[in-house]
Formats: sequence, structure tokens, C-alpha cells
Amino acid sequence: MNNDNSTITPGVISNPWQVLREHTEARIGLGRAGSSLPTDAHLQFQLAHAQARDAVHLPLDTERMVDQLATCCDSVMRLHSAAADRNEYLRRPDLGRQLDEPSREALQAMNVAQCDLSIVVADGLSARAIHENSVPLLQALLPMIEQQGWQIGPVALVEQARVAIGDPIGEALGGRMSIVLIGERPGLSSPDSLGIYFTWGPRPGRRDSERNCLSNIRPNGQSFQAASELLMYLLKEADKRQLSGVSLKDDSVVDSSLGDGRQGNFLLPD
Repeated sequence: MNNDNSTITPGVISNPWQVLREHTEARIGLGRAGSSLPTDAHLQFQLAHAQARDAVHLPLDTERMVDQLATCCDSVMRLHSAAADRNEYLRRPDLGRQLDEPSREALQAMNVAQCDLSIVVADGLSARAIHENSVPLLQALLPMIEQQGWQIGPVALVEQARVAIGDPIGEALGGRMSIVLIGERPGLSSPDSLGIYFTWGPRPGRRDSERNCLSNIRPNGQSFQAASELLMYLLKEADKRQLSGVSLKDDSVVDSSLGDGRQGNFLLPD
């Protein structure tokens, strides 16, 4: 089966779902050759698996990211988790949630009494997602935050970081709210997926159930504009209700050609 899905290789039996591949990167409608995958589909799977592995181990280009973040953010600081390197980061998730001592000292030296919003950019499990998608997302999001009149603390670029790293950073900067842009665990069709985790009242010890997550932000997933608009909705609702997590639902109305355009969250009752 060729990549463009327009020609069938001799010996390959096509799948009637093949036409749906024009609308998704999901591995559907691959066809078969006897009882096995066609050679092309097998090779594409191996490539996707290699790209996912590479995304996990790719180091964060901190110099490049500091320069790029400086184009849209007033203040950028480099921090590091308590995980010394990538191997320790993968073996010890707990260390990825904590700051190392130099980073804690750097935060104290910033002497920021309070801000409305603390922003963290963290490599997570895909530095590629940060390299390619964090700055375009911030370029869409920051003007919306400025229109709201909220004060943004220094943007923290953190290496070897997990989601919860935003809690000690947000607390140190006196942030009422915290958002963490992080590289998500790569999938076989999404090695560049960016996630956003939002927490009201960040502080060490916050549970995952006290956060809200926006996922699959990338050119072939949720768009930067759509993600920014949804995040702003959640931020404003959290500001009113002073909470985040499972108690904060997405009641926003979506504008889509699919469905009836009522609730953004199909799990909510009418």
C-alpha cells in the first residue's frame, strides 16, 4: 500500500476503512497481505516507533529555547529538576517533580512577591514537542492573558521535569494559578504532542485530581488557537471559583461542523 492511499500494491487486500485515513493519523485501514500487515504499513510502524523513542531521549535545547521564549516573554529563567540526567529522570519520576538546590536558590533570588499566573515550559517526555510547539502556543495565548489584565511571573524553562514541577515554582513566585507546558508521552503517530496542565493555588503536594489537562496540542492535533481559547475559559472560571481539577468542568460551547455544537464535554448531562 502506498503512502498516498491511491494505489494498491499487488497482493495487498485493501480495507474499506482506508478512506478514513485521509482524516486521521490513527493506524486504521492498513489492509493486509495474507495474514500479515503489508510491508509498507509494517515499515511505517517501525518508523513511528523509532520517532517515539527518539522523542523520549532527545535532549532539550535550552539555549535555543531561551532565545525563542525571549521573543514573546519578558523574563525567562532556566531551572532544573532534581533528576541529574535523562536516565535518572526515566527511572525516578519523583525527582522530576522536585527542583534541585541551585534552582530553588535562583527562585528565591528572583524575589517575586506575587503574580497572577506562573508559566512553566518543561521538556517532559518529548523535548521535540517543546522545540516545535511551545512558542507558537504562547504566541497565541499571551495576548489573551494580557487582555485579561493578569500579571505573569518569569517564565521558567525546566529540564528533566514532570508535571508537578509547576507546584514549587508557582508557590515560590506567589502565583495564584500555574500552567505547565510539557512534552507528552509520544504516541506512534504523535511524537510532538504538547500538553498543558493548569493548577489553581500551586504548592507542593497538589494531587493530579486538582489539575486540568489540555492534550494533543500540535499542528496535526488541537490547534494553538483552540487550545488557548479553551485554557483561557478554564482560567477565568477558576479565577471566579478559586479551584481547578475535577471540580472544574469544561462547559464551553464549541464551534464545530461535527455534532450539535452544544456542550464541549460530551460526558456532561443535558
